Amino acid sequence: MQKRWNILHVDNKKSLALQEGLKISPALCRVLAGRGVETYEQARQYFRPRLDELHDPWLMKDMDKAADRVLSAISAREKILIFGDYDVDGTTAVACMFMFLKKNYAEERLDFYIPNRYREGYGISKAGIDFAIENHFSLIIALDCGIKSNDLIGYAAAAGIDFIVCDHHLPDPVLPPAVAILNPKQIGCNYPYRELSGCGIGFKLMTALSLRIGRDPADLTNYLDLVATSIAADVVPMTGENRILAYFGLQKANNSPNAGIASLIELSGLKNSLTINNLVFMIAPRVNAAGRMDDARKAVQMFISSSFEEAKRYAEMLHSDNDDRKEADLQITEEALVMIESDKDLINKKTTVVFQPHWNKGVVGIVASRLIERYYRPTVVLTRSGEVLAGSARSVSGFNLYEAVHACRDHLLGYGGHFAAAGMTLLPEAISSFTEKFEQVVASTIAPELLIPEITIDAEIRLKDITPAFFNIICQMEPFGPENTRPLFIARQLTDSGYSKIVKQFHIRFSLQQDGIVFSGIGFHLSDKFELLQKKKPVDVVFTIDENEWNGQKHLQLKVADIRQSGLN
Repeated sequence: MQKRWNILHVDNKKSLALQEGLKISPALCRVLAGRGVETYEQARQYFRPRLDELHDPWLMKDMDKAADRVLSAISAREKILIFGDYDVDGTTAVACMFMFLKKNYAEERLDFYIPNRYREGYGISKAGIDFAIENHFSLIIALDCGIKSNDLIGYAAAAGIDFIVCDHHLPDPVLPPAVAILNPKQIGCNYPYRELSGCGIGFKLMTALSLRIGRDPADLTNYLDLVATSIAADVVPMTGENRILAYFGLQKANNSPNAGIASLIELSGLKNSLTINNLVFMIAPRVNAAGRMDDARKAVQMFISSSFEEAKRYAEMLHSDNDDRKEADLQITEEALVMIESDKDLINKKTTVVFQPHWNKGVVGIVASRLIERYYRPTVVLTRSGEVLAGSARSVSGFNLYEAVHACRDHLLGYGGHFAAAGMTLLPEAISSFTEKFEQVVASTIAPELLIPEITIDAEIRLKDITPAFFNIICQMEPFGPENTRPLFIARQLTDSGYSKIVKQFHIRFSLQQDGIVFSGIGFHLSDKFELLQKKKPVDVVFTIDENEWNGQKHLQLKVADIRQSGLN
């Protein structure tokens, strides 16, 4: 698939001023300036995060109300129910809050509740509130959900149950009738950082409670590996407080991990230090698989286990669920691709909408992302859920999917989501009208260039710039994530050394030279570009830099993202 190359524009004066202070490579100063690091002090904060730079939790609107209500519940020996979503963010948040409160309150007056994806759906559920009523809970702490559950929280209030909502999703103009709402995105909240995960907001409540009861907030570092997992999995910006929490969370995960994280590390076969990438691609899928394929309660039970042996029993269940998830994901993706490829009308559309009644509801979002990898356009994957159809939608970079789905609301029973992803339910007889309307809305509003994947390039370098010292500074820029991705470079006028080759049919093992310097590299799924090297003409290459280890020897290599003939725009 052809891609657009976009080299970030950076103010030369800012990058030169930064270079004067840091005395490092001009290219790296351009990368840093492009990420808002413009002074020596900002660079110090970026490269050397400190926990004491986390914001005061009392700056968050309603934090005093939330802390007062939890402490009054403890004082009055009320029963407290911790309610969370079935994904990684929700389950880590519930586990953290449960373990924290258990240290300060009798466990028999605590419990947690995770809704079943298939029977109850996303967020606060009537079944969950009924569970609280039947078991005499008078306070529910909702984590990673609740900001849009006005009616259900009103239903709980009528039954004498108070809610504290800790949510990071965008609020509606009318907020639910909770006794306290912790969400930096709500109107009137002056908290300095808006992009915390749901688990991160729960962590701020735990911090406030620690301060109120005179406990050392440093003890909360015990939960940071779970907070880091939520940050990695929920794809929130790796900036500000998130970056500090993830930085120290990774240290915790590598030195003394939660028993659940340790069990998943062992089952994943990871030998090296854990990185954010590992959390995203090894740990998070196994945690998410519990809710996708079965019951997410066992993810929480794994995290709160008191021993490695107990945690590993639950981790093995999650590992098995993930194997089932991968099988379902692969099968549904293959079926969906056949449907698209056999339908000429569908191939030529600006959108993809596919449906089969037997597809697993828990993986349709993953399948939508897979289809975008092949056909880069807004995509909806639908399946049957009881008497209705349920589906997940995914967007392409830069296109507001939520607005497009909102424009189709007359054809839907319900919907929700954000800029890049959405979920929806509709009647079976509405699928044709929804598909037609969705295509009409997207085709009339999407900019043509957004249907071509974009590669955002941080800076141009030459092969001679790539040294161990240069790479060492890149490593210090971790943890990587949204808005702080691994730096992507471009090098121009490279030539094939004669040793490049296709490996395993789909990939290229590169050997490229510039100014007499030769670098090896790997380009996954780039075999269709191999003919460019065979022409023996100069090429421009976009890549990240990583370290390859072979037979005990380490060397720097290029991880190639794209390649094109030099001189072409």
